[in-house]
Amino acid sequence: MTTNNIPPKPLLTKTLKAAGCMALALILFAAQGVFAQDRAITLDEALKLGIANSKVLKLSQSRIDQAVSQYEQAKDRSLPTGKASFGYNRAQIPANSLKLGQETLNLPTSANAWLGTVSVNQLIWAGNKLRYARESTMLLTEVARLDADNDKDQISYAIINAYYNLYKVLQSKKVVDQNLVTIDAQIKQAQRFFDQGLVTKNDVLRFQLQRSNIELNGIDLENNRKIINYNMNILLGLPENTQLSIAQINEASREIAPLTAYLDTALTSRPELRQADVRAKVADVNVKSIKANLSPTLSASGSAYYVGIAANPIPKNGNYITPISLGLTLGWDFGALWTNKNKVKQAQLEREEVSINKGITADNIRNEVNQNYQNYKTALDKITLLQTSIAQAQENNRILENKYRSNISSSIDRADAQTLLYQAEINLELAKADAGLAYYTLLKSTGKLNK
Repeated sequence: MTTNNIPPKPLLTKTLKAAGCMALALILFAAQGVFAQDRAITLDEALKLGIANSKVLKLSQSRIDQAVSQYEQAKDRSLPTGKASFGYNRAQIPANSLKLGQETLNLPTSANAWLGTVSVNQLIWAGNKLRYARESTMLLTEVARLDADNDKDQISYAIINAYYNLYKVLQSKKVVDQNLVTIDAQIKQAQRFFDQGLVTKNDVLRFQLQRSNIELNGIDLENNRKIINYNMNILLGLPENTQLSIAQINEASREIAPLTAYLDTALTSRPELRQADVRAKVADVNVKSIKANLSPTLSASGSAYYVGIAANPIPKNGNYITPISLGLTLGWDFGALWTNKNKVKQAQLEREEVSINKGITADNIRNEVNQNYQNYKTALDKITLLQTSIAQAQENNRILENKYRSNISSSIDRADAQTLLYQAEINLELAKADAGLAYYTLLKSTGKLNK
């Protein structure tokens, strides 16, 4: 007699329910990774995220920490040095007899020796070379901090640039969507006129062709949006599937100061020029340090010894000695009188090179500020002109729409008017974003982007 191993019905039901719950959980978990997360973000939020998550800035901080460590090591070199050692030696003397004339000196067949030393040395004077080393490493620490400030400006500007580019694409997509709604209404109206025999089929096709062109523009914009959106997610440290959206940017008209004001600010605030000043100080310290090679040196030392001759490392009195010595050492490498002068000359040339490079950097900064200043003024002028052109395009579109409805103008004129308005609206949104980005570009060139 055979029996089938069929589980009880309640157990089967529970198993199926558990499997279903697990499958549902897996589906929901997968859905979280598949479906994009929408997030509206402001420029301030983007800057905070980007700066907090920037690997470049973390690397800059690591370089600062290394410079600080080198400065601490330079300070440590002014502290006294100390050494201690303790060792044991055993000597076997197979030939232990010495004949000295009529007398014979017999040595033991073996001997033990314990030798311990403790010494402390302190450099008292070396022509201020230790002080110059501390000053140099301290200045290099400041250079590392200025490097970090410059990196922060670069990261911030990259975030601002990506932010405005995304805004430009999103605004252009809005205009595309608005124009698709408008052109759909025009297509319906043209189709109705065609059914009534007021227009030809060609008139309807022109509007449909215009819609296709707008859709093609929308496809290109969506592709650009995906690329910029992905790059921004990486830049800000967000999940790669986050869909970023940007509210209307409040680009209130900013008062633009004279060019000289921006130039003066740049020449006092740019980290490159501040670095040049610090590097000049480093070069000055290096010249002094090399000249200090001509100076004599003075150091103090103290040593204590333990010498034991018994097998026991701590023998009884009489089996060991403990000499102690204290001393001062004055030294002078007078060969530096004829070998050091060319080293000093090289250091002085390096100092002069720093000054020349600062002048070149200052000229480049002036050119950069002037170019960004002119670009910003041009961007503002474009906005004013485009606002006027939009008003003109709207009026032209209204007139031709009325004429078209009255069957006075052709569908070609109507489509052209709609295209001009559509293009003017896109150009205005792009010009506003370009003006905002041009402002921050000018601000970056003055060294005040993160101030």
